[in-house]
Amino acid sequence: AAAAGEGARGPSPAAVSLGLGVAVVSSLVNGSTFVLQKKGIVRAKRRGTSYLTDIVWWAGTIAMAVGQIGNFLAYTAVPTVLVTPLGALGVPFGSILASYLLKEKLNILGKLGCLLSCAGSVVLIIHSPKSESVTTQAELEEKLTNPVFVGYLCIVLLMLLLLIFWIAPAHGPTNIMVYISICSLLGSFTVPSTKGIGLAAQDILHNNPSSQRALCLCLVLLAVLGCSIIVQFRYINKALECFDSSVFGAIYYVVFTTLVLLASAILFREWSNVGLVDFLGMACGFTTVSVGIVLIQVFKEFNFNLGEMNKSNMKTD
Repeated sequence: AAAAGEGARGPSPAAVSLGLGVAVVSSLVNGSTFVLQKKGIVRAKRRGTSYLTDIVWWAGTIAMAVGQIGNFLAYTAVPTVLVTPLGALGVPFGSILASYLLKEKLNILGKLGCLLSCAGSVVLIIHSPKSESVTTQAELEEKLTNPVFVGYLCIVLLMLLLLIFWIAPAHGPTNIMVYISICSLLGSFTVPSTKGIGLAAQDILHNNPSSQRALCLCLVLLAVLGCSIIVQFRYINKALECFDSSVFGAIYYVVFTTLVLLASAILFREWSNVGLVDFLGMACGFTTVSVGIVLIQVFKEFNFNLGEMNKSNMKTD
């Protein structure tokens, strides 16, 4: 790992700090999108109109676009294995926002889950990879044509076709995992495409000899990214029409992050620059985040608070 770290060119500290800041802000913006879109859908149903006519839904949609642009900028400066898990910060923020806008419950365990999610994100930042394993367009092209990654994408594509054309029409409105699986599997295309566009753009802007080839690669990745985002957008709104926004957001985060990290590990191999201590630290951070999300969602229907707990203890005494 040490040898790999020496051979890879790491981003400057200023770029890493800026990337981290953009990633954190983007995660908070993304955390508000599902809540705002759900609020718009509810308002539109009450009026008997389409949610496309509701200003709150459009506010959520614009917030989603802003968050994705922020993610794009963060992916160009910070390793994918750090940016994606930081999306956890959007889950507690979305739950708090939903408790006000949608009147969804957030008890003491939910608040504890918010704290754990934030603490886990800090651990992820501390133990994240400090260098990039893919820094040029030539390296990117080599990784994209790797048989292992191509085979992985073929499996993902087959699963998407099965889910979209056979399973979703029959079971999508009743099983939340169907829509979540579609959106999360598409992350195997969106996140690597975003990272790849950033790398290809560097050659285009610097007018290198390979800029023409980089332009072709950039256009292909943009087409893949655009198609993936459109399909994701469609099924996210389908899910919000049928399911609770905070439940969808929490489960979506865990599944999406897991699949994106898997795709990034195969394509960019950023994990090769992580030592044993940092690997265990990131595993603990991701586990802490996941436990926090479970506390936010699984126990949200429990009606108790600290005051009731104190009264119960006094009666026992």
